[in-house]
Amino acid sequence: MYHPFFVVILILFLSLSRLTCPATAAIITFGSGANEFDIEFVDIGNVGNLDDNTGIPRGVGKVDYGYRIAKHETSWDMVNKFNGSQDLTITLDNRDPDKPSTRIDWNEAARFVNWLNTSEGYQAAYRFDTDGIDDNLSVWDSNEAWQVGGENLFRHKNAKYWLPSVDEWYKAAYYDPNTSSYYDYPTLSGTIPTAVSGGTGANTAVYDQSLTSGPANVTEAGGLSAYGVMGLGGNAMEWNETSSDRTNSSGDLARIYRGGKWYSSSATHLGSSSAFEVSPTSGSYGMGFRVASSGISGDSSASNATVPEPNSLAIWSVVSIGVLRRRRRKKLRSRNGASHTPSVI
Repeated sequence: MYHPFFVVILILFLSLSRLTCPATAAIITFGSGANEFDIEFVDIGNVGNLDDNTGIPRGVGKVDYGYRIAKHETSWDMVNKFNGSQDLTITLDNRDPDKPSTRIDWNEAARFVNWLNTSEGYQAAYRFDTDGIDDNLSVWDSNEAWQVGGENLFRHKNAKYWLPSVDEWYKAAYYDPNTSSYYDYPTLSGTIPTAVSGGTGANTAVYDQSLTSGPANVTEAGGLSAYGVMGLGGNAMEWNETSSDRTNSSGDLARIYRGGKWYSSSATHLGSSSAFEVSPTSGSYGMGFRVASSGISGDSSASNATVPEPNSLAIWSVVSIGVLRRRRRKKLRSRNGASHTPSVI
């Protein structure tokens, strides 16, 4: 007869073994030769989740299809190799290759995503009728536009890669598929993350650092979200695909961006109750982006989301057993610290 203590330990071990499956859904290679680079994607499943009505904007987070999102922010190296792969050149900060690529405005990020599609033989996500790097897009006709989960005139229905919508980004950051609830912060515990200059520790984020220190490497940008995505809070702010009025009806509309940055002085900027809007032609020193994709593995209608690696999840599973609860959120609005003067949504 086994001692009850060892039975409990065995059950815990088996539970953690089941939950700590790899976060990687796919690693896709783009470019060729000296300009080759990889993007690692994570599956976001749990189709049919409800909206969150307590964050900013109100009523976001519901996604009626499975999708993938890049585990890390787009790096300087990726953008540098994009620039070397074709004639179009987008803004490039002078920093180490593994740092997030910032100062990129929405239109430039959309051009990068379009090339991800066309270089692999897929339909471009965004319609640009002119060649200027900062020119605004033209919306697609309804018969060409994305319709799954609602009409999106910015995104083509046959695109493989795109900028994450406000719902896709918000779900990947704040939704916990294991409890079917939303957290205030994009880390596994949902509590205020510890501010760090870099690393992968559970419930940490890169914020409250000096402006001159610069961001961390994209693979050292703090702890993971419940889905296993890094850096959704802190390190660099990130563009959302969605216009600030959420209509996506015109290319000149302001776009939502969110997530905090390394020199955000307060954790509030990292949270679900903080979002901003600015023109698609405006970049900033702390503004970056990441990519989303179709192609979720398995049955996209199933609860097939991935979770963090063992080093994060095991720690928080032991610490948090029996104490995880649905959050009670303070409804916060934050002031912006960006170099330009955007509006708070």
